[in-house]
Amino acid sequence: MSYGVGAALQAAVFQSLSADATLGALVGTAIYDAAPSGTVPSLYVSLGPEDVTDASDVTGFGARHDFTVSVVSDAAGFLTAKQVAAAISDVLVDAPLTLSRGRLIGLYFVSAKARRVQDSEVRRIDLKFRARVEDN
Repeated sequence: MSYGVGAALQAAVFQSLSADATLGALVGTAIYDAAPSGTVPSLYVSLGPEDVTDASDVTGFGARHDFTVSVVSDAAGFLTAKQVAAAISDVLVDAPLTLSRGRLIGLYFVSAKARRVQDSEVRRIDLKFRARVEDN
């Protein structure tokens, strides 16, 4: 197994989300590698946790990256957050990402969970994606 592609995958996902015009129209530049500190925007996207497992085979090293992209909103209801989540899914599913290390074999939607954050008016949607990568 190799975790060598982890940083390259994260950078490519972040770049792809940041460059998308539809997503930009919804959240502007409020796309983060981690939840923002200080004054928090009322709507933002954050790259989240990642679980990686070995996917090496006889042809070489590889890994399966299961990662989360979250939409956080303090707007009433889930409509705005769901619109952002749909835009994220449109950007990432089957995206032809170019990595600075390794190669993306495929990028797939796995699941989503929409919920209110406990004891607040904040809504959150956690989108889970799976990327299969090979390391050079």
